[in-house]
Amino acid sequence: MMSNAILMALVPVFFVLLLGYAAGKFHIVDNLHVDALNALVMDFALPASLFAATASASRREMIEQVPLFLVLGVTMLLVYLAWYFTARGVSKVSRSEASLQALTIGFPNLAGVGLPIMTSVVGPAGTVPVAVALAAGSILISPLTLIMAEMGAAKARGEQMAVRQVLTAIRRAITKPVVLAPALGILFSLSDVSLDALARASLALIGSSAAGVALFLTGAILSAQSFRLDWKVVAATVASDIVRPLLAVAVICLIPMTKDAAKTAILLAAIPSGFFGILFAVNYRLDSARAGSMVIASTGFSVVTLAIAIALLFPH
Repeated sequence: MMSNAILMALVPVFFVLLLGYAAGKFHIVDNLHVDALNALVMDFALPASLFAATASASRREMIEQVPLFLVLGVTMLLVYLAWYFTARGVSKVSRSEASLQALTIGFPNLAGVGLPIMTSVVGPAGTVPVAVALAAGSILISPLTLIMAEMGAAKARGEQMAVRQVLTAIRRAITKPVVLAPALGILFSLSDVSLDALARASLALIGSSAAGVALFLTGAILSAQSFRLDWKVVAATVASDIVRPLLAVAVICLIPMTKDAAKTAILLAAIPSGFFGILFAVNYRLDSARAGSMVIASTGFSVVTLAIAIALLFPH
């Protein structure tokens, strides 16, 4: 039954999310210092999972992902730019703050929520689209945020942002394991060299923990954030959970793709706001409360929007 399929897709995801939240709230884990958990997910487990998924795909399968990369890349970039310039023009916030908010809203929580949702809905094959989507966001909008954060840090020190610092920010963004792994996996796939069974098994052992630990980490991070509901948080929730997937539908009308790929793109665009903005805020010693409230509200509301998206896109 449809209701059972939706429950099977959503309940495990939010169970682990709430488990991480409770562990952080009751101080079973230190929710203020999640560097070790973050390193496990972002530097080891998730990169291993994404590399294995992309490198194992055939050249034909990877070429078929190009429209998905374009649709999600354009969608995330449009949401990012729209929120950034609105925040700068209307709210008059700093470049750094505006970029962190835009990253939070524009870049879905593909690692923590997208991966388990996709594998639950479409099976193991869902890992490849998630990897491609992560690569699109990491290549297109993460560097923009890092550049803005570096510019803000330079201004705080009374310095001018030099070209060297811009290049350093870009290098930091594209050399992160979570960015490099799917990118290298895509190149490996396009070279039409099959991944050795032993290598695949070795990567799977650590990679299999990625989805669960990423969800637990998301919950732990959110438990440390103070929640403040105001019109900006409401607008951010609408932008991420409703406008982003609808915008993906509009972009799909301009970029030809198969029906199955279109469904996947829309579902990935409907994933709630990601926590990269919170992590970047912590790294640059910026206020993460606003971004945290946006992620909490978006994640909570996505129980409804994801259920609707799955029911409409995958009725059987």
